[in-house]
Amino acid sequence: MPADRPAIIDIHQDEVLTGEAVALDVQPLGFFMRALGVLIDMLLGIAVLVLFALVTSWLVGLGIVDDAVFPILAIVVIVLVTVIVPTVVETTTRGRSLGRLAVGGRIVRTDGGAAGFRHAFIRALVGVFELWFTLGSVAALVGAFTPRSQRLGDLIAGTYSERTRTPKLPDPALGVPPTLAEWAAVADVGRLPERLSRRLAQFARSATNMEPSARARLAASLAGEAAAHVSPVPAVEPETFLIAVVAVRRERELRALQLETARADALTAAVSAPPRGFPDR
Repeated sequence: MPADRPAIIDIHQDEVLTGEAVALDVQPLGFFMRALGVLIDMLLGIAVLVLFALVTSWLVGLGIVDDAVFPILAIVVIVLVTVIVPTVVETTTRGRSLGRLAVGGRIVRTDGGAAGFRHAFIRALVGVFELWFTLGSVAALVGAFTPRSQRLGDLIAGTYSERTRTPKLPDPALGVPPTLAEWAAVADVGRLPERLSRRLAQFARSATNMEPSARARLAASLAGEAAAHVSPVPAVEPETFLIAVVAVRRERELRALQLETARADALTAAVSAPPRGFPDR
């Protein structure tokens, strides 16, 4: 590639490009989970407003608070609930709230950094219109048509909701049992149907969580189906046979994928190589 030609960086939808040009693989919070978090926060705000109304009515009935002061207190409490409290909570907790803690999310900048006071204040201010005045309809409409389920306040503030609860990693794959190491070198598992292969792999992953009698019955049934497509069939227990078949097939598919990738890289390098000059006569 020429030195004066800028490099092209391919950024996927779930990746964030930082200021150092590093692509981070992050997962935004889904639309419905984010809507649930917003609903929880709004219900908490409504509960505070209802509690204020009850307490104020009781104080007015006792004559402790004048009727003329009630509208002023109501405006102050509304501003606290809709703007000040969300801003302070998001700023101090680095983008979290009770609703987002419940659904496993937090507000971050579009470059993956932590959101600050300015971002929280803009989101809360715009949220007065899109969440409270329209009962969340504007936020739902905008979030449904943005890739990261961003509401209007996020688009203006440059933020989105990041998923903080990552899914559990799968258990490490089982290898070929030592007693079948020699068999694995000559076994023919290429004729195994794809659907049956997936069933065998699923059994190998979940066998330890099954009830022993059901586990033995299912292993015998699957081994009988797989034996018709595997050659030679070793004289071992059904579950050991299934684990070995799954491991051999996985290793060979991985080896084939690596060879295909290497051939593709070699072909790409050959095509992109500069042409050789003709020899001088």
